[in-house]
This record gives sequence, structure tokens and C-alpha cells, in this order.
Amino acid sequence: MYSTSIFFFVSLHDMSEPLAERMRPRTLDDYVGQKHLVGEGAVLRKMIDAGHIPSFILWGPPGVGKTTLANIIANKLNTPFYTLSAVTSGVKDVREVIERASQNRFFDSPSPILFIDEIHRFSKSQQDSLLGAVEKGTVTLIGATTENPSFEVIRPLLSRCQLYVLKSLGKDDLLDLLHRAITQDVELKNYHIVLQDTGAILRYSGGDARKLLNILELVVDAAENKEITITDKIVEERLQQNPLAYDKKGDMHYDIISAFIKSIRGSDPDAALYWLARMIEGGEDPQFIARRLIISASEDIGLANPNALLLANAAFDAVMKIGWPEGRIPLAEATIYLATSPKSNSAYNGINDALDFVKQTGNLPVPLPIRNAPTSLMAELGYHDGYKYPHDYPGHFIEQQYLPDKVKEKRIWHAQHSVQEEKIYQWMKSCWGKRYEN
Repeated sequence: MYSTSIFFFVSLHDMSEPLAERMRPRTLDDYVGQKHLVGEGAVLRKMIDAGHIPSFILWGPPGVGKTTLANIIANKLNTPFYTLSAVTSGVKDVREVIERASQNRFFDSPSPILFIDEIHRFSKSQQDSLLGAVEKGTVTLIGATTENPSFEVIRPLLSRCQLYVLKSLGKDDLLDLLHRAITQDVELKNYHIVLQDTGAILRYSGGDARKLLNILELVVDAAENKEITITDKIVEERLQQNPLAYDKKGDMHYDIISAFIKSIRGSDPDAALYWLARMIEGGEDPQFIARRLIISASEDIGLANPNALLLANAAFDAVMKIGWPEGRIPLAEATIYLATSPKSNSAYNGINDALDFVKQTGNLPVPLPIRNAPTSLMAELGYHDGYKYPHDYPGHFIEQQYLPDKVKEKRIWHAQHSVQEEKIYQWMKSCWGKRYEN
């Protein structure tokens, strides 16, 4: 369920390893990309060189070096290195690793490193079980995720960790990696490889080093002799023959789901369908797509078309029931419906403004008339006294105070006057009068 390693590296590689594994950097000097974090003078590089790092989470798309960086740090600090699978590990496994880590720490040596790949897949209880060890320094946590930690990592754990954002590798980084592989890999050095074209191999890799090397290895393995000229045509033909060979089933880049949601928000059904197709073709989890549609229906369409949330939720249920490939149809239906719906983020803004206001004002007392009075003592203290039951009045409304005394005139929700929301706004004006005139 988990593994323990103290890293050391040798010059010889297992010839059966994939190229991407053989080319995995062993030191920061060999590490490609992420200069803003590990380049000379960068924040993370300084801490690594000083021999002390905090717990942190690496957030970025696949194939940009999150796992590699964790391995390099463990080797550099010469400290025990534990890994946990976010897919197969339970709370018991987390506690066992923490117990072993606490026994393996000696005097002033750096804390053992606990690396959790895909930490966003950990449940809340699993993440909760890490809090004490991270806070006490029993382990130094390094988490890696392709998902936004703000949504996928519990706030107490996120507050105890630094967050570092890794970027997709740029053209220069990818070309550097290609040349290194061709000239330094023990296997590829046996070939005479000429990079005549690089457009296709860079395009299909999508900033993912692992995909890039998988494509290169795929093209080399298909060669009939040791003389290989890589062209865009050869790359495209080879990938059509074996489209899964470059990790097409891996996690899609987080920027594609961002483009998908922004296209829906921007009312462009053509672009939204394009990005949906990109995710489907790339092997994205359909539940992941469906969940994002539900979020978009609430955040971006909201009260302008409340049916959007119902349809998005129905699409999620349909995908769960019918599976793939037919599940693409309800996803497409929901995508088009959301993209073509009128938009309002008044609910999104409303709850965010309410949360900010609560943080500013603290725990204001609940007005007595709307307090619960389950006991006679509470009734004697005035709880519930004076409360007017709205259903007893015409139109099922009677004006009374619901906010705390100090903020009783506060406006939080502001209608955005779409056709549907305008009806709601006018009803609120008829109920509350001047309060809703601004």
C-alpha cells in the first residue's frame, strides 16, 4: 500500500525501463523547466540548498516534474522517503507511515518526506489524518496534484503547506529535453536521429515531458533501421496507428477544463463542444466533466436559468447509469444548454460576499423573534417571541427583521436583471420596498 525508499542513483539504467523513466532527472541541475521555483536563486531552490524545506503541495498539469522534484529533494536532503497511493491507501495506511516516519527521525536530521501523488484523490478523513504529523513536523509532506488545491484539499491541511504552481513545459524546455534524450540516453545513442520537424511532436506532447518522450520512443521503436529522420508526417502517422502510446488516457491538462468552462461562461457552444471533445478524446473521466458542468450551472448560469442546474445534475446521473461511450451525448446536451443559457453569477457573488461579511463582523447574535425555543426557559427569555409566520399573511409574506440588529439593513444579494432574475427582483421589490431599490 505504501513504499519506503532512501534514494541513491547510479549511472547504469535498466534497459527495460521506458525512455521517460530512463531520462528522469537525478539532480536539480538536470531538471528541466520550472525555473521560477528551482532555478538559481529561486525560492524552492534556496530552501533545498539550505537543507530545510516546509511541507508543500505541487500543483500543475501532468508530466511537468512533480514526482521527479520530490525524488530529487529526498536524495538531496538524504532523508527517508515514503510514498502513499492516493488511490489504494486508507487512513490506517497513513497512520502506519507516520508511525514509521516518527521512528526513523534522528536528532536534528531533516524530517522524513511523505510524498502523496494525486493528493486530491485523498478523502477528507485521509487528509485529516495527516494534520497532526504535518503540524508537529513528524513528516514533511509533499503532495502533488493536477487539480486546484483550493477545491480538492481541505483548508486546514492547505493552511499548513506552501503551494507551488508548476507550469506546462515551454517549447525551449521540450526541445532541450528532446536533444538530451537523443544524445544522452543509453539506448537512443545507438541510433542516428535527425529532428527535421518538431511541430507535431511538440503539439501532441502538450507541454508534458512524459508524453514527449513516449512519442519519441514510439517513433524510434517503429524505425526499420538505425537511421531515423523525425518529421511531422511520421509522428502523425505513428500516433494514428497507436494513439494511446503517448499517455492519451492520462489526466488532461487543467487548462483544457478551464477553457471548457470559460467557453460555457462566454456563451460559445461551438468552443465548449470542441473542448468537450478534446477531453473525451483524451480519456478524461466523464464524472469529472459532469461535476464541472454542475459547478458551471450554479456559478455561471444560476438564477438566470435555474433549470440549468437540474439538467446538469441529470446529465451526471445519466452518465453514471449508461456509461461510455453513450454518456458523451447527455454531456454534450448539457454543455450546449449551459452555453446557450442566459448567464448570472449573482448566487456565486452573493455567497462570497456573505462569507466575507461574516468574517468582518464575527458572530453577531440571532434576533430573538427568529430564535428556536424548544424549552420553556428559552420561551421565558423571549426566544421566538414576536415571530410572524409568513404563511399566515397575504402573499405568504410579512416584513420583519431576519438579520442581526447591527446589520439589519445590509444588502448581500444583488440581482443581475436577466429575464428570469428580473422577475425575482421585482418580487423582492414588492416585498421589501426601498431596501431593493438600489
